[in-house]
Amino acid sequence: MKNLQMHKEDAMIRRMKWLVVALGMLLLVGCANESTATDALDLSKITVEELEKKAKEEGQVHSVGMPDAWANWKETWEDIEKTYGINHTDTDMSSAEELAKFAAEKTNASADIGDVGIAFGPVAEEQGLSLKYKTSYWDDIPEWAKDDDGDWLLAYTGQMCFITDKQNLPEGVEAPKTFDDILNGNFVLTIGDMETANQSQFALLNAAVTYGGDEKNLQPGLDFFKKLAEQGRLKTTDASLANLETGEVQVGMLWDFNALNYADAVDRDRFEITVPPVTVMTGYTTIINRYAANPYAAALAREFILSDEGQDNLAKGYARPIRENAKISDEAKKKLLPPSAYKDIYKVKDSKAWEESTKQLAQLWQENVMAYMK
Repeated sequence: MKNLQMHKEDAMIRRMKWLVVALGMLLLVGCANESTATDALDLSKITVEELEKKAKEEGQVHSVGMPDAWANWKETWEDIEKTYGINHTDTDMSSAEELAKFAAEKTNASADIGDVGIAFGPVAEEQGLSLKYKTSYWDDIPEWAKDDDGDWLLAYTGQMCFITDKQNLPEGVEAPKTFDDILNGNFVLTIGDMETANQSQFALLNAAVTYGGDEKNLQPGLDFFKKLAEQGRLKTTDASLANLETGEVQVGMLWDFNALNYADAVDRDRFEITVPPVTVMTGYTTIINRYAANPYAAALAREFILSDEGQDNLAKGYARPIRENAKISDEAKKKLLPPSAYKDIYKVKDSKAWEESTKQLAQLWQENVMAYMK
């Protein structure tokens, strides 16, 4: 069985305080106005052939937040090494930690590229931490999934879903498919730590959106979880691989790439994965460090990640490729839910409002939900 770790997003969310620390560091370092050798690079004018040549000359690339067990990065880095002779190392860390590292090290950079959550792409751009590179696949990337000049562009996405352990259901009871199913049934929902877990916070947003709220108004979601808390049907432990395997989770809320991964790791037939009618989406983008010691190798890595081969590797890791026209193998397709499973995908429209809402969540959750736990 594949050796699975907690996914990088969960690693980030367990240390959400890092976000505050990281953003503070970014403001303090004042890096946006510093001049570096990397600043002079204009990767928009380089051909892929020239990029490959210069990347091979560098011969190495150092990533952060792109570990083997997350989104099948292992196979991507192996392909890059085999195809271009570029050696690779990674240090796993959260999105906030990645940007804090870029800002703190500046011209003494030990990392060339990182993989961060969708909300962190604009932060990296605003703080002057990213090096622009559109890739040759720029036109294949939806407008909502990229900035205007290649500071960031999503490589893959994921959507919120329910994972149900069918062994934990009474005979004749079907797995829930909607929030109403959970509310009107007798299910126990495992949601994780709302105060620190990003995945849990997006589950709350999903509930809020379902009942008429949005990233500015989380009250409908809080009301949903309050009702479960009052009935003793809410658990704030993690719907982790270990907890799923030992049967401690009846119904959990996870990103689909986590749910699919965990289910396959334990026993796919034991679990049912269902997508609510409205599902909140997340995405991840590579950030090429403005101060990268190996900028060409980092840019070539992004180029490869957006290629058919790179997108297929991501799909094998249960992530949904951003390029709809990418050629995905049958092996990878079998690991994903069919597009028809996703009826209405909600993308965060106001990232700043969402950021402000998450800062208040600890207090809101305590007052509106935890105070009613049984």
